Amino acid sequence: MQVPDDIFTEPDDINPDTLAHLGPLRRFAGIWEGHGVDVNPKADGPETHQSIERMVMQPIDAQANGPQLFYGLRYHTHINTPEEEITFHDQVGYWLWEPATGLIMQTLAIPRAQVALAGGHAGPGDTKLTVSSERGRTDYGICSTDFLEQAFRTDSYRLEVEFHSDGTWSYISTTILQVAGQGPFQHVDRNRFTKVGEADLNPWLKVARNRTA
Repeated sequence: MQVPDDIFTEPDDINPDTLAHLGPLRRFAGIWEGHGVDVNPKADGPETHQSIERMVMQPIDAQANGPQLFYGLRYHTHINTPEEEITFHDQVGYWLWEPATGLIMQTLAIPRAQVALAGGHAGPGDTKLTVSSERGRTDYGICSTDFLEQAFRTDSYRLEVEFHSDGTWSYISTTILQVAGQGPFQHVDRNRFTKVGEADLNPWLKVARNRTA
């Protein structure tokens, strides 16, 4: 990207209504539930699990890096399997949209000591989104604890999202792992979500509306 000469001055036209300025991410806003499939590596070979996933996506106030402006959603996903009570997967992060460039980003962090920043581009009305990241990149990269680096090294991550005409949305997540003693493994997750709750207002908009009430 081209960095401007003035890297400090923030935009003066930031809008308090995040939900109205999320571009292609607007369809994400809300609370979602779905039943999916996970294929992951085990000592005896790939193992498939049915998954029960709950995804909460709430708007945040606009964020600025000097002149760069993002509107976004904070998300939390929690996954269980029918056969276990303990959490199967937990993940938090942000979805961000830069209206000026069409840049979309997903940040993610999981409590097995791994984080990533995945990026892509999309238009405001797009119904398909793709973001990706690669190990070793300093912009859209993956960072893991030393155990994961040696035992289950993550080389790449790609998430493909599709918004459907019936109001649901689905994803396919493909992660390429290097499993110690086994070699490369394609770890695939997929799910389709139905909305079970609406999104809240972002904090700044709540304050603005209360001031004018």
